[in-house]
Amino acid sequence: MSLDARVGIVLVSHSAGLAEGAAALAAQISGGTVAIIPAGGTDEGQLGTSAAKVQRAVKLADSGAGVVILPDLGSAVLTVRALLGEAGELTTPVELADMKTVLAAAEEARHARKL
Repeated sequence: MSLDARVGIVLVSHSAGLAEGAAALAAQISGGTVAIIPAGGTDEGQLGTSAAKVQRAVKLADSGAGVVILPDLGSAVLTVRALLGEAGELTTPVELADMKTVLAAAEEARHARKL
């Protein structure tokens, strides 16, 4: 793994606009130091999720340190789990974010001392 490798983030949403907006906001907050890739909507541009979009997003987000996927609602989680179940489909370590872990990290960040 390269010293410049960072964990990438994929945002999976039923709405392409929501995923793109959240990714843009997160990218501004991170200062552009982390790859945050949206994977929203279906391949036909409708509301829903697409395993193919998630797979493409994982490849784009990967810089060598793996990828964390943050889904929004029920079937987005199922789409990601199905993709993760297809072991040969992804060539990088990928984790589905656990809500309890994300909440704990958010609480920790909330109480961090600001400069």
